Amino acid sequence: MAKRKRLGPAMLTPDAPIGVPAAKPTRAPIADVASDAATTSALIELSDKISSARQEGRWIEQISIDAIKSDYLVRDRVDVDSDEMTALKDSLRANGQQTAIEVVPHGPETFGLISGWRRLSALRELYLEGGLGTVLAIVRHPDTAAASYLAMVEENEIRADLSFYERGRIVARAADAGAYASDKEALAALFHAAPRAKRSKIGSFVRIVRALDPVLKFPTSLTERSGLALAQALAADAGLAKRLSKALDQAPALTAETEQALIASMIKGPVKPRPAPDTVSLPSGLQYIQHKDGQITLRGAVLRDEDFVKRLIQSLNTLE
Repeated sequence: MAKRKRLGPAMLTPDAPIGVPAAKPTRAPIADVASDAATTSALIELSDKISSARQEGRWIEQISIDAIKSDYLVRDRVDVDSDEMTALKDSLRANGQQTAIEVVPHGPETFGLISGWRRLSALRELYLEGGLGTVLAIVRHPDTAAASYLAMVEENEIRADLSFYERGRIVARAADAGAYASDKEALAALFHAAPRAKRSKIGSFVRIVRALDPVLKFPTSLTERSGLALAQALAADAGLAKRLSKALDQAPALTAETEQALIASMIKGPVKPRPAPDTVSLPSGLQYIQHKDGQITLRGAVLRDEDFVKRLIQSLNTLE
């Protein structure tokens, strides 16, 4: 049986040709061009969608808390209940920010707050306690200041329980800021979705804001009923606003109850004395008093005389 020859490793000699590895298959240039064009088109489309979402207010961004000016608009909320703020902070601490605030570009790298004042305030307090320094926000692009005020009011009408005084105050402040030509125009625009009766009540509170806002310490304590009574009194008495302002300025109230009591007492005004009834004296010594409601009162010492009283009754019986 023939023996198989054992093969050893190949040895290269100086004159031996060096093997060239086989070239990898390459794609046709047209395939690369098509791929690059598709990628570019996709990126352009994505960029356009992002730009459109931002412009239409459908894009949520992370913005530095320090870059947001909360006083960009005059806020419609006068104060916030401390218990409500504590509950909001607890929710944000446990679950994070679930709803974005709304802002508008306001200078280089800064934004003005449109809506979400309570959330921003709570996040700022948490930031001071070591929380995140950013806030989720939708960047709006309203055409006018009026549109910004309207966005704030509509958001708070849905999410916040504003008092009638706070609603009246934002009407007055929006008009003062020049967003609207008058209180009437601001009221009609900002609360266009409210029933007419509600707009009328807000208008009554606008009158209170105009007359007493600088001196009221607890304006949101005005109930709907007490506020409407005050507005009616202000409309009926041109000097009441001045008298109330003077009284509230000289003796600032320490509690809402004392402020409301002072207002109520001045609305009622001093008790007017009733007009004196007409008194007629007769020769017999009898007097009769004719009252405004038609009643007649008799008095005099002669009424102690029984015979006189009998004759008087007989005389009255003969009257037809």
